[in-house]
Amino acid sequence: MPVNKNAYLRYQILDQCFSNKHRKFSFDELVNFVSDKLGYNISPRQIRDDIANLRMGPYYAPIKATPYDGKKCFYHYTDYDFSIFKNELTTEEVSDLRSTIEMLNRYRGIPANAWLEEVISNLEYRFGVKANSENLISFEQNDMLKGLEHLSGLIDATINHQTIELSYQSYGKDKRQVLVYPYHIKQYNGRWFLFGMNDAKKRIESYALDRIEDYLLSDKPFVKNDSVDFSTFFDDVIGVSVPYDNRVATEEIVLRFSEKRFPYVVSKPIHHTQKVKEEPCTISIKVKPNREFFQQIFSFIPDVEVIAPKWFRNEIRDKIQENLKKYLSMRKDCTE
Repeated sequence: MPVNKNAYLRYQILDQCFSNKHRKFSFDELVNFVSDKLGYNISPRQIRDDIANLRMGPYYAPIKATPYDGKKCFYHYTDYDFSIFKNELTTEEVSDLRSTIEMLNRYRGIPANAWLEEVISNLEYRFGVKANSENLISFEQNDMLKGLEHLSGLIDATINHQTIELSYQSYGKDKRQVLVYPYHIKQYNGRWFLFGMNDAKKRIESYALDRIEDYLLSDKPFVKNDSVDFSTFFDDVIGVSVPYDNRVATEEIVLRFSEKRFPYVVSKPIHHTQKVKEEPCTISIKVKPNREFFQQIFSFIPDVEVIAPKWFRNEIRDKIQENLKKYLSMRKDCTE
């Protein structure tokens, strides 16, 4: 069960009390000691709950109440060397954990990532390891992207197999209500997408979080995913647009790049099927062409030429010519 930062602060103080060989802490003294350390009053009930939690997993603290001085008891570990924060990590593990916390810290402060606060606090206080205070690592993220406020709840619904009803509005279309059995969440190009079974259409569909106006948890029984393996679901495409029609074939796409761009394409492959061909500055990939693939090819222009297949070469040519007409028309308008 996740524990917040305030609880860990109390646990840290109590841990010191229970392992102190030279001082006996009665229950009232524990309450006062923790309150003094934190600078505000802690209720006796809270300390009782904390002791009960520490006795359970994952800590299994050997806390014993030993009678003394008549009716009083003092609380201590049966093994004074025990500590719930005892660091049993190797130097290498500490270094790896610090790096992990450093990376996770870059996602703090985003509403959709509020759950990370507890995760990071747990790691820091459980192992006594904190990230470097310097800002050493940055990730590209768009904090203003619509729909991020839904991410945490949709992750929970997906994990817990909870049917949801989406209020969804695609670009240029009317808002619609969709009953969905959520199966998978994927990020691509800075956007988040939910994949699930559309109850009405009985097929897997994708829903961009920035197009989700709202959602509600539904009482309708969840239909488990028995048809799609999401570890391989995206293997034949670039991005997230997987064709609904299984008749869409995987094709070998041959691309020739400029000498300037080619090294970058080799160091950062377009797709996991990418192979360098014998022809100069030429690669091939095997994909089902989708809109993300078209967008990626256009992002390489003017440093790329489609060699094959012919239909794809012609389609790229036609789109370039169509776009060129806009610029030529603009130039003509400006000179008249």
